[in-house]
Amino acid sequence: MLTDFSALQSELSRISNTVRVGRVVSVSTASLEIAGLTHQARIGDQIAISLRGGSELPGEIVGVSESRARAMTYAPLDGAAVGNPVRLLGPAGVHPDESWVGRIVDAFGQPMDGGPLTQGPASASLRRAPPDPAKRKPLGPRLSTGLTPFDTVLPLAKGQRVGVFAGSGVGKSMLLADLAKGIEADVVVLALIGERGRELRDFVDNVLGPEGMERAVVVAATSDQAPLIKRRAAWMAMATAEVFRDQGKHVLLLTDSLTRFAEAHREIALTAGESPTLRGFPPSTSNLIASLCERAGPGLFGKGDITAIFSVLVAGSDMDEPIADITRGVLDGHIVLDRGIAERGRFPAIDVRRSVSRSLPGVATEGENAQIARVRQVLTAYENAALMIQTGLYSKGSDPAIDEAIRLWPRLDAFFTEKAPDGVAASFARLSEIIENDSALPALQKS
Repeated sequence: MLTDFSALQSELSRISNTVRVGRVVSVSTASLEIAGLTHQARIGDQIAISLRGGSELPGEIVGVSESRARAMTYAPLDGAAVGNPVRLLGPAGVHPDESWVGRIVDAFGQPMDGGPLTQGPASASLRRAPPDPAKRKPLGPRLSTGLTPFDTVLPLAKGQRVGVFAGSGVGKSMLLADLAKGIEADVVVLALIGERGRELRDFVDNVLGPEGMERAVVVAATSDQAPLIKRRAAWMAMATAEVFRDQGKHVLLLTDSLTRFAEAHREIALTAGESPTLRGFPPSTSNLIASLCERAGPGLFGKGDITAIFSVLVAGSDMDEPIADITRGVLDGHIVLDRGIAERGRFPAIDVRRSVSRSLPGVATEGENAQIARVRQVLTAYENAALMIQTGLYSKGSDPAIDEAIRLWPRLDAFFTEKAPDGVAASFARLSEIIENDSALPALQKS
């Protein structure tokens, strides 16, 4: 019987036969400086600091000058002192494997759910360049999601990248879990960045559930971990998705959240000496977000695709704050969750009027696009007159468009809460019943 030793050979090949050693020359609250490694150390290289007592403190190079290298650590700097030896370990590759499906891993590809984890035979780059834009496929066909808003007015195409913009407590995690279970995909890669530690197990067991985990790889970095780890978790998730994409698979990548990824980078960049410009964020933030998002999307011809959904935290529903503004410009659509909608009990709390899918009109038929336009007209007419309607200042018959909106709005609002197990065609048929068969409305609603 033949035995596959490729994984073992890969592990052995990563063992270095030489070790570069430097010394700590300065320690501050968030970083330390190292002498003796300036001609060997590169940005992103891993290090191990030998502490008194025999323990080691892992870290990463974040800056290099002619005389010193600056590093941040993956754990608190407690115990670090001037004179501590520092081993230079080099770049840390990642080795995703098909056996990771159904597992929870950390930002370094190590298991978090107990038991051994096989490392893949080939190394993947954490910061790989996006596919050649001139050789990428166009967006693929429309995907069924199991949720009526996405199966009708906010379509999601294979290879599309969208953002979910939401404040805290408006149902973002539940929406992502529903999409993870409902969207057609071969593999789901879920990045949980900066989540509260107690919520990880609850999300996996109760929100995502066994059904969602059957085809999912969860990459997690909790809120108490170092910014280096949080930033690396996003790159690890993307690298994992790319490995499956290059195997010809359709991958659904869910990143929660892009904001915490950017905040982790801000802390690292400021510590490394970059100046804050964008309301406290360094100039490199824009390129950081764009370079991560561009790696998702349609693959090269003959390869698979990464359909990506990135959540963005917006304080006070401020869609113009730096991260939201940057993200909106690089994605193929944005889904806005509204606190007011959530507070009146409608979930998912999607503000359809403020949300956009840039796969339209291409992924919808002429008839479907006409229905979508009609829905948007009704919603806009109602929202523009909402204050008059709610205060009793509007008189029936003053404006036919508003009269129609008053009749249709309650049914449309209820429609957006419905599940869509039967696919896109059935969802549009249901929508057609609402907006085109006005005569079927109850007489009480019309009066």
